[in-house]
Amino acid sequence: MADLIMVRPHCRERIKTKRLSEILESSLEGYTYETVSTVEEFEDLEHKKILFAISLGESGINLELYPILKKIRLERSCFEGSVGGILIDGNSELFTKSVGRELAFSANLSGCTFPGKPLVEGTKSLENYDVVAARLDVDNLQAYMHSGKVLVKQIMEFDPPKKKRPRILALHAGNYQTSNTLALWNMIKKNLPECEVSEISLRNGAVMDCIGCPYTTCRHFGETGNCIYGGVIVEQVFPAIQDCDALVMICPNYNDAISANLAAFINRLTALLRKTKFYDKYLFGLIVSGYSGGDIVAQQLISGLNMNKTFMLPSRFAMMETANKGNSLVQIEGIEERAAAFAQNMKSHLLQRGL
Repeated sequence: MADLIMVRPHCRERIKTKRLSEILESSLEGYTYETVSTVEEFEDLEHKKILFAISLGESGINLELYPILKKIRLERSCFEGSVGGILIDGNSELFTKSVGRELAFSANLSGCTFPGKPLVEGTKSLENYDVVAARLDVDNLQAYMHSGKVLVKQIMEFDPPKKKRPRILALHAGNYQTSNTLALWNMIKKNLPECEVSEISLRNGAVMDCIGCPYTTCRHFGETGNCIYGGVIVEQVFPAIQDCDALVMICPNYNDAISANLAAFINRLTALLRKTKFYDKYLFGLIVSGYSGGDIVAQQLISGLNMNKTFMLPSRFAMMETANKGNSLVQIEGIEERAAAFAQNMKSHLLQRGL
């Protein structure tokens, strides 16, 4: 049996796949693998190690990816119990991240778990590897190859922690009297008696957004778990993040984006990341939209906290609902049952059983 399954949608223009082939040859050295390149070859890949390898070209489009993506979205258990990573090679400066997070979101809905930082992307110029190359003292192509090797190793060695009494931190910026998203969290929370749950509201007081300090300044403050701004983020949120096993982001959908205070938190988290990585912490999201677009907000959480800030993305990490009137979510048919099922999914990832 092969060590790994590589889902590599066929690209008709062979010249565009040359660099991706070189990266894959380096990344997969020492491992055996089987390749799925067309939708006809795609079948349920449960309890597998999976590397999605996508060649985009200048347009950001791989035609064979779309029928595969369609199948992933329709077969909601095709990756049950599987662990995945994504390697995307493009021929422009655009599209690699957007395609990557859309694929991660769809695969996650169908049961795939992703470790922290599961996306390796190569833009045309490879300027996105300037910092990594400088740190490793190599050129940008070598940094790209190194990142591919690290990703495959992450997939193969992934062993998520479980706890007897997991510590869950919920972050929100809502009002309990009117928020449908907080009402949803209350439904879920009451089904988590085995967990130690804490909450922090970012609603009151100014939460200053990141101003993009120079790297040396951010690193200086981050080494002590601090940030140049201080405030509630440093005093309450940073220690709670370090102490928790799972982070729950409670996100009403405002104009197809997370709220400003939660976005500021994600940006400010860069300072703490200088000192502490979050590969051993799980990410969950609760998203309530007035009309549509919950998938867009979920993808923002994936790119911001999983792909950039290294939180693990457990399978079916987000619960997404629609409620466009205050306090109307509690009246949705079957909502209590779905909330209980989501809590059970959380516990299946977090809880150490039978010990």
